[in-house]
Amino acid sequence: MMSHVILMALVPVFFVLLLGYAAGKFHIVDSLHVDALNALVMDFAVPAALFAATASASRREMIEQVPLFMVLGVTMLLLYAAWYFAARSFSRVSRPEASLQALTIGFPNLAGVGLPLLTSVVGPAGTVPVAVALATGSILISPLTLIMAEMGAAEGRGDEMTARQVLTAVGRAITKPVVLAPALGILFSLSDLSLDALAHASLALIGSSAAGVALFLTGAILSAQSFRLDWRIAGATVASNIVRPLLAVAVVHVIPIAPDTAKIAILIGAVPSGFFGILFAVNYRLDSATAGSMVIASTGVSIATMAIAIALLFPN
Repeated sequence: MMSHVILMALVPVFFVLLLGYAAGKFHIVDSLHVDALNALVMDFAVPAALFAATASASRREMIEQVPLFMVLGVTMLLLYAAWYFAARSFSRVSRPEASLQALTIGFPNLAGVGLPLLTSVVGPAGTVPVAVALATGSILISPLTLIMAEMGAAEGRGDEMTARQVLTAVGRAITKPVVLAPALGILFSLSDLSLDALAHASLALIGSSAAGVALFLTGAILSAQSFRLDWRIAGATVASNIVRPLLAVAVVHVIPIAPDTAKIAILIGAVPSGFFGILFAVNYRLDSATAGSMVIASTGVSIATMAIAIALLFPN
């Protein structure tokens, strides 16, 4: 029975991911298609799904997610800071590249893997925790990374980073649809307003494509990344696939949280590295190969680590 649950949770995820990878490798999907798919996923489908899920939750349900926000926020920030300072101290990479690596490790692939995984394991109720997790990472560590990238760009031009540029970087992070939608949905829920049935049905129609297309997009993005294995990639894989969920385990023992919510937080911590670091690296013309290798290795190893996490957290 347990093996059936794990197979039902993981096989569809990796099947669609491999479809996207094969489509990219055989040039069925090229860079223009990837850009279009990225816009569909990150600007429309995922934001619609997350807004519908969070806005439909009651105020009580949303308040119950506050401990999840705190646990994931502390987990992501601790791992982000640890990798950033380690990369700066031992690899001697620039601040922007260290922050991109830290973002890749600290912020799991929630849109591509977390959403379909949680909905498979815990049902439709898993969408709200994914939305909260996305909002957590997008509000806390994405702006830090964009600030570092903007600082690197300013140094490359021989300029000093101004307060206006810092605010611009933060603004870019928090106004992206994939960040803004769950945040607005959370505010909508906390205001104790109810989402109209027609509005929910309209958002759900485009949002229903989010999980599958996001997985396909992840595979297509990974197919374009060159893979290299060195101590940094190995260390990043251990950090994202083993240290992150174990860190979440430690944090849930410090922050008061319901047992069921704690299990979800730990499972979210077991989701492999996300591809935001790759996208940011491409946008700022930084090293995307390292971030890409981290995501490829983390995603491959997660077949085993997520199966173990599911078996331990949801044995029944």
